[in-house]
Amino acid sequence: MTERNVPTGEKLQKVLARAGWGSRRQIERWIEEGRITIDGKPATLGARVTPDQILRVDGRNVPTYSFEVKPRLLIYHKPVGEVCTRSDPQGRPTVFEKLPKLRGARWINIGRLDYNTSGLLLFTTDGELANRLMHPSHEIEREYAVRVLGKVSDEMLARLKEGVMLDDGPARFDAIIDVGGAGANHWYHVVLKEGRNREVRRLWEAVGVKVSRLMRVRFGPVVLPPHFHTGRTVEMDEEAAGALYDVVGLKLPQPAKKSAPESRLSRGKPRHRRDSDVSRNRSDTRRRRTARRS
Repeated sequence: MTERNVPTGEKLQKVLARAGWGSRRQIERWIEEGRITIDGKPATLGARVTPDQILRVDGRNVPTYSFEVKPRLLIYHKPVGEVCTRSDPQGRPTVFEKLPKLRGARWINIGRLDYNTSGLLLFTTDGELANRLMHPSHEIEREYAVRVLGKVSDEMLARLKEGVMLDDGPARFDAIIDVGGAGANHWYHVVLKEGRNREVRRLWEAVGVKVSRLMRVRFGPVVLPPHFHTGRTVEMDEEAAGALYDVVGLKLPQPAKKSAPESRLSRGKPRHRRDSDVSRNRSDTRRRRTARRS
């Protein structure tokens, strides 16, 4: 009976997707285009890589940090007046400027919020998780707190839940909750399962209502923490991160267990004291005491 050869390393697409270089499909195209090399040779589909190999994308080294399976997830309270890009031609502040610095990895924003919208924004170092959470097929719920200006009738609310036609197709709220207000301003919480550009504002505008303030308060199972000031970040704990992975059918990766450091005794045979050694030590001690007395 012959032994089966167990493949070593991880699949190339998985390593690069987790490190945020792109989706698995994008990486497969890059492999076919010859943009990825392993130890100086063009990579092939299905190839596996290990941390001791030299991996490059378009000639750029992929650091060995990319092989770490423990992802990081971050909650950020975005203020109004920041853009969700790494740089802005107009010189406006970006959401990436206040994030913790990373070594050998990069933050990937899970979805976007427009310039005039504040609230919950998630970041991760796991590209596969980000791609799944943003894909429309998973229908991840987004909940927003909306302040509107003007009177809203029951008929308007019914239309918003039944669906209205926007420029890019039909859209609707899955839930609308009246949370009160004073004067001309009124607050609602709305839930929808997609993230089209300015969709919440455009839905209200379709029934003749203007949004005066918009804040995202929930993304899937993750809720914006109470009393969490704008511009602040907090790392998600393992339980919250695991719930986010569960939503898209993934398991939270765990870091490889480090082997315990080898003790000094385990490096060689322990030295056993013989009876003669013990008696010799006692005799030496008695002689030193006698010398001090004299």
